[in-house]
Amino acid sequence: MTPIDVSAARQAIAGIAVETPVLASEALGQQVGAEVVLKLESLQVTGSFKVRGAANRMLALSAEERARGVVACSSGNHGRAVAYVAELLGIPATVCVPEWVDRSKLAAIRRHGAETVLYGRTYDEAEARSLKIQRERGLTYVHPFDDPYVIAGQGTIGLELLEQFPSLDTVVVPLSGGGLISGIAQALKSRDRGIRVVAVSAANARVMYESLKAGQPIAFPEEETIANALSGGIGLDNRFSFRMVRDLVDEHVLVSEEEIREAMIFALVEHKLVVEGGGAVGIAALLSGQVRGVGKRVAVVVSGGNVDAQVLMRVISETAQ
Repeated sequence: MTPIDVSAARQAIAGIAVETPVLASEALGQQVGAEVVLKLESLQVTGSFKVRGAANRMLALSAEERARGVVACSSGNHGRAVAYVAELLGIPATVCVPEWVDRSKLAAIRRHGAETVLYGRTYDEAEARSLKIQRERGLTYVHPFDDPYVIAGQGTIGLELLEQFPSLDTVVVPLSGGGLISGIAQALKSRDRGIRVVAVSAANARVMYESLKAGQPIAFPEEETIANALSGGIGLDNRFSFRMVRDLVDEHVLVSEEEIREAMIFALVEHKLVVEGGGAVGIAALLSGQVRGVGKRVAVVVSGGNVDAQVLMRVISETAQ
């Protein structure tokens, strides 16, 4: 197994990913009785945290692997990150996305020059097509979460938080395939085992949550969700992220579609931030009062801001009614 070396990843990706700011949220702090900051990965290059893991993985490719090219499957953000890094490094890239992909994310993937394959009514169908392409063309697969290099890249957020918000005792992180929270938890708990890690899943995208209950990775029906960045399976052959989430996460929370929409509006009104549904679930968990293990210094990872303008306007309209 390749070691999950977060410190090495931070050095490797420094020229591609940026150190994102933290923003104090007095309104959230009053809600939970703690000092709360938002870690704004919505302001990251490509609009989400995904560029960290994609960069760390692709920088580790051999010259031969770079020449052959890479392939990825994505609900949008990972694909955009892979396309962006591939363009920077001169690597041919193919990205498979499901038919329901956010059109603004699809446009961004294409803008960076990647070949796009729009396929399948579900994420899992798009993933199956991407794996077929990988086998047929001999490409390197850039996994969105179940890869040590990707996990280490996402973990660089944890190292930044330790410097930007010293003595934090709780971190609230969106959960889908588990690469983001695995890396962050690894980075934080390697410094302080007492830091509490809280995972937040959309109720309509909870395959990791259900897999943990089952004690092993399982398939779970996909449902429509405003947090579509969190959609998709975790892989029945999951090698890394399932085990890390099981071992490192202290608490799990599910948030509803209504709660996610309210969190998106909260971010927009209170902090003038555009946050996509998947990026807002941590805010939703605090606003709804569902996090039991809140300490005195709480960081919430806002994982992405790539939301189509029409979707955001619809959320605003529906919430105002």
